[in-house]
Amino acid sequence: MNTETAVITLAGRPNAGKSTLINALTGEKIAIVTNKPQTTRGRIFGVVNRGEKQLVFADTPGFHRARTRLDDRMADVVRRSMDGVDAAALIVEPVASVGEAERELLAHIASENIPALLIINKIDTVKKESLLGVIAAYSDYYEFDSIIPISAKYGDGLDKLLTIFEGYATAGPKLFPEGMVTDQPDSVLAAELVREKLLFCLEHEVPHGTAVEITKFSRRDDGIIDVAATIYCEKESHKAIIIGKNGKMLKKIGALARADIESFMGAKVFLQTWVRVKEGWRDDGALVRELGHPTA
Repeated sequence: MNTETAVITLAGRPNAGKSTLINALTGEKIAIVTNKPQTTRGRIFGVVNRGEKQLVFADTPGFHRARTRLDDRMADVVRRSMDGVDAAALIVEPVASVGEAERELLAHIASENIPALLIINKIDTVKKESLLGVIAAYSDYYEFDSIIPISAKYGDGLDKLLTIFEGYATAGPKLFPEGMVTDQPDSVLAAELVREKLLFCLEHEVPHGTAVEITKFSRRDDGIIDVAATIYCEKESHKAIIIGKNGKMLKKIGALARADIESFMGAKVFLQTWVRVKEGWRDDGALVRELGHPTA
């Protein structure tokens, strides 16, 4: 059996649509999605099998100027995710200028000497004629193998995109078995889904200072999955906000997370949540590693 594989890194600034794209490509919610920056903190692999070809996509954190030790590690994840890949895809919004983050990412892609594609996402938000200015701005700045306009949200252009990605596949064994869509353990996905609901339900700085640790993930004989999640935040005042009056906010976060975990796992879930304070954990290298953010 002749198999081919391609590993492709998806990179871009926060909210460019990388996680929405990897979810759309794999057909599963393997990466959390919100309209807030710092949603993705670590590298997540998504797997798409097309006949004897396997495409492995690396979803990376949004590339931005670092303010904390956590930010530094996230930026390092993006850079290291370029190592040894078959191609890098820069995901951008339909804006007719090349921003600082995009210039920095393209400089790193060039230094790694890997093929680069430009994916212009969110074309559903602009008129088609305005895309010409976006294409011109990036074409003048960098020589891309391909420039592909898409809407990850609505699936426009994804078939063409997958066909182009297949062109980077080379002979070799598949990296993941059939039926596996991500490298993330179920417990990690559960933690991320809880964190997604924190980002969705909370405002301002509070959700960005949170991390989630799964302390129990087990399946009963009757198929019910028991999940225990500890939510860490940086201040006592933040803890009070997360819990909410009479525990209502924490119950809401838990209910939303449980529904998504059940949908992904295809089983009933019993989810318990606790909130603990770890002051300044985002600037403490040991705590950043302890809480598992980010990995690459």
